[in-house]
Amino acid sequence: MRWAKPGLRNSFFGWLGKSPDPSAHAEQLEEIRAAMLHTFHTQAAGEHAELLHRLRFSRDIAGLWYARSALMQAISASHGEAQARRELVALTELFEGAEPGGGTSRPSPLSVH
Repeated sequence: MRWAKPGLRNSFFGWLGKSPDPSAHAEQLEEIRAAMLHTFHTQAAGEHAELLHRLRFSRDIAGLWYARSALMQAISASHGEAQARRELVALTELFEGAEPGGGTSRPSPLSVH
């Protein structure tokens, strides 16, 4: 028998955190999406249909946040890791204040050497 299992939003930890408001970051979401798609089209041309789909249809900022690694891999494959790091640093700045986990999920900032 399965006991009632509350979702994260209804759980104790969900209660402690802020409930995500989809409209709160709608403009920022579209700005980030446009920047990522622009970077994808100019830097990562090739066979990356799944990544393109993720970028176009992510419903929230978290989806785009977690797509950054795939975008970096695509750019690295076509233009090298140094170029990919430069692009990702610029894109990551667009997420300011809207990162999943309040910006604490990343142990250290990206740096370009």
